[in-house]
Amino acid sequence: MSTEIRWGIVGPGRIAEKVVQDFAVVDGARAMAVASRSLQRAEDFAGRHGLERAYGSYAEVMTDEDIDVLLHRDAAPAACGCRQGGLRAGKPLLVEKAFTATSAGALEVVQLARTSGIFVMEAMWTRFQPAVVRLRELIAEGAIGEVRSVQADLGVEREFDPDDRLFSLELGGGALLDLGVYVVSFAQMLLGAPDTVTAVGSTFPTGVDAEATLLLGYQDGRSAALTTSLRNALPGQARVVGTGGWIDVLPRFHHPQTIVLHRAGGQPETIVRPQLGGGYAHELIEVNACLRAGRTESSVMPLADTLAVQQVLQQAADQLGVHHTDGASDVR
Repeated sequence: MSTEIRWGIVGPGRIAEKVVQDFAVVDGARAMAVASRSLQRAEDFAGRHGLERAYGSYAEVMTDEDIDVLLHRDAAPAACGCRQGGLRAGKPLLVEKAFTATSAGALEVVQLARTSGIFVMEAMWTRFQPAVVRLRELIAEGAIGEVRSVQADLGVEREFDPDDRLFSLELGGGALLDLGVYVVSFAQMLLGAPDTVTAVGSTFPTGVDAEATLLLGYQDGRSAALTTSLRNALPGQARVVGTGGWIDVLPRFHHPQTIVLHRAGGQPETIVRPQLGGGYAHELIEVNACLRAGRTESSVMPLADTLAVQQVLQQAADQLGVHHTDGASDVR
């Protein structure tokens, strides 16, 4: 690996357009190549962002010896096989959330990463936001006592369009995989894997979930109440309640700048922690640090946490009658 870590982008979508801009504030790394199943789309993306190389297939960027790590932004179920292809090519991966469409698919990718000894991390940028880092520090310091419950919601109003990826079962659509992953990951980060998952919600005519409310239960009485929706907008706020107070994470909680600490009997303390760039820089910095240190997992977003989140999403989807599949390997 060179002194400068060189990134390849797999799938030049909407989020990739934002992520690539944050390389400007990340030292010792640059976006070098982009791959799409459409060469024209890849060339357009490369031209807009000053990337040196554009490929009309995923396989080409995976075999580019000058690329050190792949930013995999393709969230379709078929991308599960493509991610495995990247690992078999020996490329470390930063993987779009949701990690895969099913828990079984996630387990396959994780097992391959672990047996190959190759770095993989889910691109859950929330965990690396400075305000969330401070929240975890406060909890570790005992600022609100023992955490007993988590509340979080995230939703947007989207007009139903059967041709849109968000409403396509085959392309990994639905509220749970697109937005619910944030509320579940936030709760899992603070409470661990639940003992029980109870979900209620509704579906769109295409079979994807339109909305869902999840109650995560723990044998010791802790709980999480989580809501996600593509049917209607939600505040996008979170609250962490402990035995000695609570912390509010102001909207939108999955990339916040402000948290408010409420110690029992004390005055609210507002804490502001702005992000670098558009907020994606922090996960890029984490991957770079892990690769330089020779680590195969991030301690902030370990693969065990990714698997735990995928299992909760799977149980919720099953209860709502939503049945996703992970596609076969396709690295074209």
